[in-house]
Amino acid sequence: MLSREQRNPFSEWWWTVDKLQLGAIIALMLAGVILSLAASPPVATRIGLDPFHFFNRHVFFLLPSFIVLIAVSFLSPRQIRRTALIVFAVSIVLIVATLLIGPEVKGSRRWITLIGVNIQASESAKPAFVVLAAWLFAESARRPEMPATSMALVLLLMLVSLLVMEPDFGQTMLILMVWGALFFIAGMRMIWVLGLGGAASAGLFAAYLLVPHVAGRITRFMNPGSGDTFQVDTAMEAFYNGGWFGLGPGEGIAKRSLPDSHTDFVFAVAAEEFGIILCLALLALFAFIVIRALSRAFSTEDMFARFAASGLAILFGVQAAINMSVNLQLIPAKGMTLPFISYGGSSMVSLAYGVGMMLALTRQRPRTELESLNASAAPSYA
Repeated sequence: MLSREQRNPFSEWWWTVDKLQLGAIIALMLAGVILSLAASPPVATRIGLDPFHFFNRHVFFLLPSFIVLIAVSFLSPRQIRRTALIVFAVSIVLIVATLLIGPEVKGSRRWITLIGVNIQASESAKPAFVVLAAWLFAESARRPEMPATSMALVLLLMLVSLLVMEPDFGQTMLILMVWGALFFIAGMRMIWVLGLGGAASAGLFAAYLLVPHVAGRITRFMNPGSGDTFQVDTAMEAFYNGGWFGLGPGEGIAKRSLPDSHTDFVFAVAAEEFGIILCLALLALFAFIVIRALSRAFSTEDMFARFAASGLAILFGVQAAINMSVNLQLIPAKGMTLPFISYGGSSMVSLAYGVGMMLALTRQRPRTELESLNASAAPSYA
């Protein structure tokens, strides 16, 4: 057993990190392994791959993701700010490269291949952007003379513009929602929040008028008889088939025909094979992680840590809510993964990076350390 009197990086991390939250995240990761084994073999078989191709890759990406999560949770707030700046800059460069030389798939350019690995740079940009925006909002509150809010808006417009050019409207809406929540948490005037909400609504309406892909999804959601709704209809059928306790492991029917059963619709496979009880347990895990992070964030006196941890928690929770809502046909279909459950290497590593920062920022640091952090932040922008 580790003693509180020991003074080494691991013992200090162990006695300050939120172990309940860490346990919930590990439980989600383990659930993702089980559900990947349940959902991915039929998809791999349909496209001529080894039945366990996606499952093996899911497990393969799980190890580096866990290492990233633990390593990042050791970082100090200052180190988190600096690494977020580097990750965001690299992600922006990769997004631009994707737009220039990335392959076009179904009318979008979202992936680029480096050293034989497919990378979706927008995934890593999200948590880094949230941290940078939180830092700018904290600086705006601490130093009114600094144009930090304007800088945060510039960052938002830059990232959103690149995502729209891909196009990836699902990630765009997610970024806008999290940025708006941070803007509100930072104490900005309600008139600005309403104005930004109106601008986002106008942008969505413009996308509906100008982008056939977006218009098609919204139209099919409002009027299912107007187009192909096979995936969402099959997902809803999976919930009906599974009932409360499911058909049993390996007995699912929906996964045999759902093209995205291992990614966007893994929640429906979970419902059919393991029942609504398991879905409620997953929902409870997601809710616990988000609420726990928010409660610990608002108890800290460091403004940057409060804003950044809250933003990362909201990012994590909204992404999960969007995926589950699509499965339940509550909102139009979007290509959004279920955190740590859906297949996807870029998504899993980026989520681990974001959650690792959330754990680091909600660690229970001594008051003297917080005071030194705030003092060092005053003369330096780092």
